[in-house]
This record gives sequence, structure tokens and C-alpha cells, in this order.
Amino acid sequence: MAEEKLKILYLMQTLLEETDEAHVLNAEELCRKMEERYQYSCNRKTIYADIARLQSYGLNIVQVKGRNHGYYVAERDFSLAELKLLVDAVQSSKFITKRKSEALIRKLEKQTSRENAKQLHRQVFIYNRVKTENDAIYRNVDVIHAALRDNRQIRFRYCEWTVRKELVQKKNGADYVVSPWALTWDNANYYLVAYDGAADGIRHYRVDKMQEIEALTEAREGRERFAGFDLAAFAKKMFGMYGGTDTDVTLECCNALAGVIIDRFGQEILMFPHDRDHFRVNVTVAVSPQFFGWLAGIGREIRIVRPERVREQYRRYLQGIMEEL
Repeated sequence: MAEEKLKILYLMQTLLEETDEAHVLNAEELCRKMEERYQYSCNRKTIYADIARLQSYGLNIVQVKGRNHGYYVAERDFSLAELKLLVDAVQSSKFITKRKSEALIRKLEKQTSRENAKQLHRQVFIYNRVKTENDAIYRNVDVIHAALRDNRQIRFRYCEWTVRKELVQKKNGADYVVSPWALTWDNANYYLVAYDGAADGIRHYRVDKMQEIEALTEAREGRERFAGFDLAAFAKKMFGMYGGTDTDVTLECCNALAGVIIDRFGQEILMFPHDRDHFRVNVTVAVSPQFFGWLAGIGREIRIVRPERVREQYRRYLQGIMEEL
């Protein structure tokens, strides 16, 4: 009886790994693969009976009739298109190390047939991507999630890169103590959004640059600051997650930039016609070198209308660049 139970499990595994709509196996072929892979002998009659049991169980096995008759698994937890999207996400994530990326993609490949898995493998281009070398990020994420669940503050040391490509602790290794409130993914990096009680402000930290992280017994602070907090809006205005003073800014843009503005600020942003070739938009941004760099990258087709002090800051930013050329 135990061997019979194993046999049907092995049949299910064979169907999942070896079949899809383009790769059909008939009863004889399934028997042969069962014998080759698991050393289980079977016949067509038992295959038919076991397939019927698997169909009753809920496995979507389709029977193809005609010249190229046989069976295949038609529906899985993930479609091939969905798996390709997930593989792309893993590949492009800077916070996932090369080793972990490869391991995750191998697991994703097991969610489809062997032949479809080859398509996933063909699109893997990890090696020339910018990847973190910090495997501790997975522990960091676990600690943060546990602190979020248990309403606890966390303590860690924060790092930055030097010109020698060394990751060194900031503030001479001083402890950072904050109340975690959210994790967000921006520009292929993972960030913690937290309340800093000492500074009485909302701060953000690259998770892969956090070291020696631990949860504390003290309860989180800053709940009132996060009441109604819009994480998406926060990410939009931070421009690469660098700090700056939040300011309401009016921009005048060439009509061709409508897509750029929507991509940056979202579809809910209001764009007002100014003349036949331009529109204006009011946005809240973190005024910083990153914001000015974004404007400079677009060039003459966008300009700051107001406030005047931000216009003047932008002029000084551009003049400073010109003086260095």
C-alpha cells in the first residue's frame, strides 16, 4: 500500500516536471519515465487509474486525443509569463546577492515544466548586474518584520561606501535606534522607513547597509506621525531616497514630458495647460541635489516656475557644475 501511495506521488511529480501544453506524454511514455527515474514498474491501466485520482484531487491534467495523444498539466500556481516577471524582479534587485539570486531562480524554475524552465534560464543575466555582497540583508529583513509585528524598536549600525570600495560604519560605529514602520522597494533597493525619536522625524535607510541589527524591548514610537502616512507619495518625492527639504514646487514642462511626469509622480497628478506647447504641475519634492540632477537630465524642456528660492538653488547647482568643467 505504501508503494502504491508513493507511485501516485511520483506520477504527479513526473507530470509536473515533464509536461506542458507543448510537451505531452502518453501512458507508455509515463511508465517508461517512472521506471527510469524512480525504478517503479507500472502499466497503462494503473497510469489511467492514477491520473483519474490526481484529477479528482484537483490537478488540472488535460488529455489530448488523436495522433499525438497523451496527458499534460494545464494549469499551475504560476503561468510562464508570471514566472518570467518574477525572474526579472529577482535579477534586477540590487539588494539580493548574486548567490541568492541564482538560488531563488532555481526555485522558480521548479514551478514549471523542465522545458519551460529552460526559457527562464535563458533570460538570466545576473553576472553583469550591480548586486549587493551583503547576505545579512535576509536576516535584517526578518528582524525588521518581527519588530513590525511585535511593535518593537530596533537598533543597528549604518554603513556607507568609501572610495576604497569598503563598507564602513557611519558616525564611528554609533548605534542608530529607530521605530520601524514600513519596508519599501525603490530603484531596485530595499529601504526601511522609520521614526527617529531623537530627531523627531521620519527617516529611511538602505537595508543592505544596516549591520548588527537587533530588536529592542521598547515599544515603537511615532504612531501619530504615521497615521495616514502615504508610503507611495513619500517614495516619489524622495528622488532616489536621499534627504532634502520637502517643498511645494511648480514645474513648467513641454507637452512631450507628460509621460515622464506621470511615471515620476503617478497618474493622480494634476497637469494644467499653460500654452499650446506646455503644461504646469504642482508637486511636493525633497529639494536636493538628486532632484536638481533629475531636472538637469531632462534639460530645457522643464523649468522651475516657483518658488524663487528653489529656482535660485537650481541656478547655483548648474553654475557649480559649469565651474568644474
